[in-house]
Amino acid sequence: MNTSPQMTMSGLTIASTVKLSSGYLMPLLGFGVYQNYTTRDSVLEAFRAGYRHVDSAQVYRNEAHVGEAVRDCGLPREDLFITTKCVSKTHGYESTLNGVDQSLAKFMFGYIDLFLIHDPYSGTERRLATYKALQEAKTAGKIRTVGVSNYGVKHLEEIRTAGFPMPSVNQIELHPLCQQRPIVSYCREHNIVVQAYCPLIRGKMDHPTITEIASKYGRDPAQILIRWSLQKGFVPLPKSATPSRIHSNTKVYDFELKEEDIAALDALDRGKNGAISWNPVDVD
Repeated sequence: MNTSPQMTMSGLTIASTVKLSSGYLMPLLGFGVYQNYTTRDSVLEAFRAGYRHVDSAQVYRNEAHVGEAVRDCGLPREDLFITTKCVSKTHGYESTLNGVDQSLAKFMFGYIDLFLIHDPYSGTERRLATYKALQEAKTAGKIRTVGVSNYGVKHLEEIRTAGFPMPSVNQIELHPLCQQRPIVSYCREHNIVVQAYCPLIRGKMDHPTITEIASKYGRDPAQILIRWSLQKGFVPLPKSATPSRIHSNTKVYDFELKEEDIAALDALDRGKNGAISWNPVDVD
């Protein structure tokens, strides 16, 4: 199933996908593996729970474990969507080309579904050199889709002004307390799908509005936050190493948040003050 932020969310299933500007389909629910120290087992559990989309990064140091899970799960590689990212200390043209090859070797993959620039800390020149290298790796068939992470509007405009194709994805911190509305609006205008990291506010889900809505629907707060993200048209990337949580975080398709409850969660936005991660969207 294809969907878009404008489409009704009532027909969502765990198999729902969004068509990226690259032409490829990305599952709307992803499994994050940041600070996961049992990555192979957790990813295998995620596949059992129905996830088909895993979000890794070079700096997480678990690409090899994700690749092992992909080989051991019994699912066709083409049914899975695997992301990695290059952090600013590795940015640059040659270093990025080499980094793509290193990631492929660690995953033991023939291609990577989505490769993101992890953050914008390296400055304009190195950001654009990195982006150029990723575009060339895409042309070479090593990467299927190119995107960015933690990019503010000025970083996205930098890509557009330089004459490159726009990224297909921007992965940013996104939850009711930190909604990054100017960035989301820009992405919608430019056909950039927004992925949401920290969708569970790193477990700080005790705001009364969140707990009251959870009680109303007979759900746990994490399920409410994931459902909110999906209904807003985002691609949430919840992470957990706990098997029961890995499964419960997928149980979000048999209910729909009413408009007034979406509005109540929307009203929690504190802008940048609501961020609970590094959120480097404003760096030069």
